[in-house]
Amino acid sequence: MSYSKQDIIKIVKEQDVQFIRLQFTDIFGQLKNVAITASQIEKALDNKCMFDGSSIEGFARIEESDMYLYPDPDTFVIFPWRQEEGKVARLICDIYKPDGKPFAGCPRNILKRNLKVAEDLGYTFNVGPELEFFLFLKDEKGKPTTKTHDDAGYFDLAPIDLGESARKEMCLTLEKMGFEIEAAHHEVARGQHEIDFKYAQALKTADNVNTFKLVVKTIAQKHGLHATFMPKPIFGIAGSGMHINQSLFKDGKNSFYDENDKLGLSQIAYSYIAGIMKNAKSMAAISNPLVNSYKRLVPGYEAPVYIAWSARNRSPLVRIPAARGASTRIELRNPDPTANPYFLLSACIAAGLDGVKNNLKVCEPIDRNIYDMTKQERDAAGIENLPHNLINAVKAMQKSDLMKETLGEYSFNLYAQAKINEWDDYRTKVHQWEIDKYLVIY
Repeated sequence: MSYSKQDIIKIVKEQDVQFIRLQFTDIFGQLKNVAITASQIEKALDNKCMFDGSSIEGFARIEESDMYLYPDPDTFVIFPWRQEEGKVARLICDIYKPDGKPFAGCPRNILKRNLKVAEDLGYTFNVGPELEFFLFLKDEKGKPTTKTHDDAGYFDLAPIDLGESARKEMCLTLEKMGFEIEAAHHEVARGQHEIDFKYAQALKTADNVNTFKLVVKTIAQKHGLHATFMPKPIFGIAGSGMHINQSLFKDGKNSFYDENDKLGLSQIAYSYIAGIMKNAKSMAAISNPLVNSYKRLVPGYEAPVYIAWSARNRSPLVRIPAARGASTRIELRNPDPTANPYFLLSACIAAGLDGVKNNLKVCEPIDRNIYDMTKQERDAAGIENLPHNLINAVKAMQKSDLMKETLGEYSFNLYAQAKINEWDDYRTKVHQWEIDKYLVIY
C-alpha cells in the first residue's frame, strides 16, 4: 500500500499507535531497529532521526558514526500483536550519511542501485521466495532445543502435524500485514514447515523476507516454540532452503516467455540462466552465508550441489517450473533463508543480467537425476559443483569482479572479511565430533 507522510501521521493518531520501530538491516541481513514514540513520527518522516552506526556490523568507524534513517512510507504497517500493551508500528528505512548521500554499507541501498541497472535496461525484476523453517521445543529454562513436537512429513496435517496451529496463526498474522499467502504446509523433515507468499518486485520481496522471519519467530514464541531458519539444525534429515523464483518483465510482459520455443522460454531466459550458472560459485557466499549452510548442500537431502539446469527435475541448481505465460520463471534452489535478502537479490539480478547483456549461451539441460550420475558422467556433461564449504565460497567471491561491483567495494570487503573471521572461528574450535572420534582411540 502507498502512504504519504500525512497519511501515516493521521493513522498513528487515529489508531493510537504508541511506538514506531524504524527498522534497517546490517550486512548480514539481521534486522535492527530504533524505537521512537508517536510524538516523534513527524521528525522521523522528515528523515531527521539519527543512530550510532559504529555499533552495527559493517556500518561505520567511530569517527564517522552518525547515520540517518530515511523511512520508506510504503513500508508502514501496524503489528497485529501486542495490542494490549499499546499498538506498535514499523517503517523500513534506508541509511544515509550526514551529507545526504546514501550510505554504501546499507543493504537496501545496494539492492536499489542494482535494480536501477535493470530498470535502465527496461526490466522489472520480480521475485517469489519459498522459505522453510523448523519449529522446535524449548527446555525448562526457555532455551531452544533441536527437539520437535511432531512426527509429520511432507504435506501431513493435524493431529500428526502438531505445528499446524502455530503455522495457521502465522499465516493469518501475515495476511493482516498485507501478505498474500499462497500456500502453507508441513515440509519433508520432522518439525519443518513452509509458508509461501506471492511474488512482488524485488525490493518489496526483500523487505517481505525480513518481515516474514520476524512474524514467524514472534508467533512461534507465542506458542511456546522456537522457530529457526538455520539451514541444517539436525544431521541426517533435510535442511531448510529459500528457493528464489525470479523473472524479468518489460512493458508489462514476461521477458522469459516465448510460446514458439519448445520449452516455452525466450532467448533472454536462456541467457539469464547462463548468467546465473556462470556466477553460481561466486554467489555462494551470499546465497549460502554460514558455515552451517554447507552442511545442507550435500547429496541426498534435496538441496542442489551441482551447477546445472532442467525443466523436468529438481536435482539441478536451476529448475524451470511448469507454468508458462506471465508465470514463466526460473527457480534458483541453493539459497537458504539465512542469506541477506538484499544482497542475495542483488547478486541474482547482477548474475542474470551478466548473461543477458553478454548474450551468454546456456548448456544443454540435465533431465535425469544428477544424484544418480557417476562422477565420470557428471564430468562428461560438464557439471560442476558448488563450493563445499564457506571458505571456498568466500575465495570464489573474492575472485569475482562482478560480485565486487554488485555489493560495492565497501560492503564487499567488509562482508568477505567477516565471513573469513567466521570460518576461522569455526575451524579453530574443537567440536564434539572430534571428541567422540579421537579422544579414546588416541
